[in-house]
Amino acid sequence: MAGLTAAALTAIGFLAYQASAGAPAGLSGKPSAPSASASAPVPGGAPKQPAADPLALPERSGTGVRVVYALGDRRVWLVGPNGKVTRTFPVMPSTVHPAPGTYTVTSRSGSVPGSDGVRIEHVVRFANVDGVTIGFSAAVDGSMASPDPDRRTGGIRMKRADGNAMWTFATVNSKVVVVP
Repeated sequence: MAGLTAAALTAIGFLAYQASAGAPAGLSGKPSAPSASASAPVPGGAPKQPAADPLALPERSGTGVRVVYALGDRRVWLVGPNGKVTRTFPVMPSTVHPAPGTYTVTSRSGSVPGSDGVRIEHVVRFANVDGVTIGFSAAVDGSMASPDPDRRTGGIRMKRADGNAMWTFATVNSKVVVVP
């Protein structure tokens, strides 16, 4: 019986030690060690929060019905009434970029040659930067190749199905919000 009692006390002592090791500094009486990053999990602490959804609509991207274009993410969101995202998709930026801000769709074309010589469709224009017109479009051949860095182009390319969705969504005077 004494052996069982000793084993039980040893187990309880070990569990108490583990609990105190994972307790916050103020409760354990030990100073806390700095962590490598603010998001690093703490042994014995709460589980790490899941990473933010990379497809989530960027914060501070405006209100109301709008197109949101995130320069850094190379992504577009079509936002309908009540802030509900109706579609999001990747894009291939051009060599000339609009500054972050709010724009309005100024013109559209069904099918034209792109400034890079590629035949494009569903062109939705919304900005002009130093004489270069900026707009969304889809290559008729379905390509989304990186633009020639030596050419000043303003076409933000997307897949044809996404171009169809943009064409239906973004009519003249629609709002376009560009975020970093």
